[in-house]
Amino acid sequence: MPKLLLGLLAAALAYPPAPRGDTVDDYHGTRVPAPYRWMEDLDSPQLKQWIEAENKITFDYLAGLPEREALRKRLTELWNYPRTDEPDREAGQLFYRRNSGLQPQSALYRAPGVTVLDPNLLSPDGSTAMAQWRVSPDARWLAYSTAHGGSDVRDLHVRDLRSGKDLTDLVPRVKFTGISWTRDAKGFVYGRFKGSESAASFGAENLSHQVWYHPLGGKDRLLHEEEDPREMDNGSVSDDGRWLFLSTRRGTTNNKLAVADLRDAKRPRFDQPYEVVSGEDDAIVRPLGVMAGRLYLYTNYQAPNGRIVTAAIGDSDRSRWKTVVAEDPKEPIAAEQAPLLVRGVIALVRYAAVRSRLLLFDAQGKPLGEVPLPEPGTVQNLSAHQEDPDFFFDFTSVLRPRTLYRYVLATKKLEAFLPPPAVFDPAPYQTRQVFYSSKDGTRVPMFITARKDLKLDGSHPAMLYAYGGFELPTLPVYSASVAAWLEQGAIYATANLRGGSEYGEAWHRAGMREKKQNVFDDFIAAAGYLEREGYTSPQHLVIYGRSNGGLLIGAVENQRPDLFAATLPTVGVMDMLRYQKFTGGALWSAEYGSSDDPAMFPALLAYSPLQNVKQACHPATLVITADRDDRVVPSHSFQYAAAMQAGQACDKPVLIRVETAGSHGYRPTERVIAEVADMWSFALANIQ
Repeated sequence: MPKLLLGLLAAALAYPPAPRGDTVDDYHGTRVPAPYRWMEDLDSPQLKQWIEAENKITFDYLAGLPEREALRKRLTELWNYPRTDEPDREAGQLFYRRNSGLQPQSALYRAPGVTVLDPNLLSPDGSTAMAQWRVSPDARWLAYSTAHGGSDVRDLHVRDLRSGKDLTDLVPRVKFTGISWTRDAKGFVYGRFKGSESAASFGAENLSHQVWYHPLGGKDRLLHEEEDPREMDNGSVSDDGRWLFLSTRRGTTNNKLAVADLRDAKRPRFDQPYEVVSGEDDAIVRPLGVMAGRLYLYTNYQAPNGRIVTAAIGDSDRSRWKTVVAEDPKEPIAAEQAPLLVRGVIALVRYAAVRSRLLLFDAQGKPLGEVPLPEPGTVQNLSAHQEDPDFFFDFTSVLRPRTLYRYVLATKKLEAFLPPPAVFDPAPYQTRQVFYSSKDGTRVPMFITARKDLKLDGSHPAMLYAYGGFELPTLPVYSASVAAWLEQGAIYATANLRGGSEYGEAWHRAGMREKKQNVFDDFIAAAGYLEREGYTSPQHLVIYGRSNGGLLIGAVENQRPDLFAATLPTVGVMDMLRYQKFTGGALWSAEYGSSDDPAMFPALLAYSPLQNVKQACHPATLVITADRDDRVVPSHSFQYAAAMQAGQACDKPVLIRVETAGSHGYRPTERVIAEVADMWSFALANIQ
C-alpha cells in the first residue's frame, strides 16, 4: 500500500474513549495503578459499547486495505482440501474426524466414510462446536461434547450409533475434562468443577475439580474430589477396563498419580481404594498401561529429558521404579505426544535438534528400530489402544501438509491414511534451521522458510512466530496461512525459545517463573539475527504469537518497539498481576509465579505487558481476542489495547479485533480464514 494512503488511514483513526479510573492496587507495599479495571466486567453496557466502537474502527480500517480480499480468496483456495484427524478403533471399527475442506468444522465418520455425526448441522453458522468425542468399547454409543462458540465450558451428550439419535442423557457445563468409557460400555468417567452444573460468572475462578462417573440412563456418581480446591483431577480407565487412573495437578504440567483396581472390567467396582503411584507433583507421570502386572509410565522424574519406567501397583516408592527406556541426554522424549504401549511395543517420539524421530522398543526396553519418516519434520498425535495391531500418527513439516500415517506392527508397513491432495506448490521454497546466541550466550534454534532464490538484502517482509512456555515446543508444521504468507514473497520464521520442551525439562525451566525474561531475550535475539543476516529489517519485520505467545508479543513490543514494523498479539495473557483470578488462570501460577507471592511479584511487574506500556512510538499493532474466551479472558486484551492506544506517540495504528461468539481456540473455518486475511493484510500494509 502506498505510504500516503496508509498514513491517511492511520491519521483518520479516532479511538473511542476509554475512561481511566482511579483504582490503585497495593502489592506487598508497591502501589500499581489499574485505570482500566472496569474492563474486567465483561457484561457491562459501557464495555459492550466500547467493543462495538473499537470493532467498527478496526473493520473500517481493514476494509480499506487492498490486499485483504485477495488474501481472503487465496487463503480460501489453500484451505480447501480434505483433512483427516487421527482415528480411534473400537470393536474393530475405525472412527475419525474429517473436513472436506471448507466445512465450518470436521464431521465424525466410521470407516470407510459413513457419517456418524456432522456438527455442522448443530448450528447454521458453526458457532456450536463439537470438541471431545469418544466411542464406547462396543461401538454402540458415542459420547461427545458441544460448546457454544468453542467455549471451554461444554455439555456432554450420548448418541445411539444404531439409531443415530441422541439419548436424553445430558451432562451440562463440564470443563477441562476427558471422556473415558468403562469397558462394559455402560458409562464413562469425566471431570467437572464443583457446582458448575448451574451457571456461574463467565470469568469466575475455577475451583474444586471433581471426577464423576455417568452411567447411561442413571444418576451420576462422584468418584473423587481433592481437599485442596486448587488441585485439578482427571480420571481415565485403562484399555482393558481393569484400572482407573487418577491424575492430580495444581499446574499445567507436573502431576501426582494414583490408580484404583476396578476388579472386573465387566462389572467395575468404583468403591475400591486408590493406590498412590507418585505422591508428589514435582514431575510429569503419565500411565501408558498395565502389562504383566506392571504399570508402564512416562516420566521426567530424575530424568529431565524423560524416560519410560515400570512400577509395582501399590508401591509408592519411586526409587524402586525400573527404567525400561533410559533418558537420552541429547534427545528428549516428546512428552506432549504421549508415548504408546501397543501390543507389547513402546512407541515414542524423540526430538533431535527439534526434528522428530519415531522409535520403537520392546517391553523390556530393547530397541526395535526407527520408523522411517518421509523427510525431516514433525510427528504428532500418536494414537492406538493397547491391543491394537497398529498405531497412527500425523506427520508434517512447514512445506508438507499434515498427513495421517498407519504403522502396522506385524509387517512394519507404513502407509498413508486418506492422504491430502496437493494444493500448495512447495518447490520454490526451502526451510533452513539456524542457531543464534541469546543475550546470555544460550544457543537457540530457529527455522526459517523462504524462497530458494532469496537475496539477503534486508528488504523482505518477514514474520517471526514463537510461544516459549508451558513445556510446549514450537515445531515445524504446515499451515495454509503460512503458505499464503510465503506466496507474498515473505519469510516465515519460528524460534524455539526457552520455556518450551525442545530440549527437555531443563529448557522449560530456563524460561519459567523468575526466568521468564530469558524467553523475551531469546525472541529479541531471533529478531536481531534475522535483521543482522539480511533476511529482513525492522521496517519489514512482523511478530506474531497466541495465548502465552500473545504475552510474549506484548512484552517484547514494550521492551524493543524499535525492532518491529507490526505486531499481532493474539488472545494474550497481558495482565500478569491478576491473571490467576479468572477461570483456569490459577493453574498457570506454577509456570509464571503469582503476584500473591512477594518473591515473584517484582519479576511479574517487570515484564507484564499491561503495566509496562510506555508513551512511545509503538509498532503498528492489531490486538486479537474473542468476546467469549473463557481461558484467557478478553479483559486482558481490552485493557492492553486501551493502554496502547493511550500510549501511542505516532500515527501507527493500534487496533483491536474482537471476534463475537468466539473463544480461545475455536472459530468456524470461514471465520478462521477471515481472521488470518485481516492479520496478514494489516501486517503487509504496515511494512514500509
